[in-house]
Amino acid sequence: MRDTRASAGGMRSAIERSGYYPGVVSDAVSAALGHEPVVSYVVHHDALFDPGMEVRRHMTVLVLTPTRLVFSHTDEHPPDDADSRPQAETSTEAVRFSQISSVAVTRVVPDPASYVPGVTMPTEVVLTIGWNVLSHVELEPAHCGDENCEADHGYTGTITADDLAMRVSEAADGEDAVREVLAFGQALSEATSRI
Repeated sequence: MRDTRASAGGMRSAIERSGYYPGVVSDAVSAALGHEPVVSYVVHHDALFDPGMEVRRHMTVLVLTPTRLVFSHTDEHPPDDADSRPQAETSTEAVRFSQISSVAVTRVVPDPASYVPGVTMPTEVVLTIGWNVLSHVELEPAHCGDENCEADHGYTGTITADDLAMRVSEAADGEDAVREVLAFGQALSEATSRI
C-alpha cells in the first residue's frame, strides 16, 4: 500500500516546484480534499500564447483519494490595464468514482515496429476523463446528397463528453511527466473498475 502521507507531501512539493502561485493552488486542492488521503496525483503546468502574444499559464492538478477524483484547474488572467494586477482563477471539482463514465488513455508510439512492451515509452499521452457534466456540441447543415437540392434539411451534429483532457509529451514536458500521467491513468482505471 502506498504511503498516503508521502503522496500528499509529494503533491505539495510538485505544486511548489511549478512556481505557479503555489499557495493559491495548494489551498484550493487541500480544501477540495478535506480529510481524505492522497492515493495518486498528477500536477501539470502549461503555458500558452494567446493571439496578443501574451503568455498565459495554466495549472491542472488531478488527485485520487480512496473514493473520489479531485480536479483542480487554475488560470492566469493578465492585468486589464497598466494600473491593475494579474489575477488567478482556481476551480475545483470532486467527482465520486461511481460518476466517472470513462477513462481513456491515448498513447503515441513512434516506430511501433521496434516497440518493446514494458520498456518503450510513448512520446505523447492524452488522458481523457468523462463524468458527463460538460458536453461539446458540433452542428453543421444537413445535406441530402443531391448537389442541386435547395431544400432546408435542418442540422446534424454530434455531442461529445468534454469534461477533462490532459495532454503531455516527452518533448514539451519530459519523460517523467509522461510516466506520471500513464501511472495516474492506470490508477484511475483501477479505482473506477471496483465500483
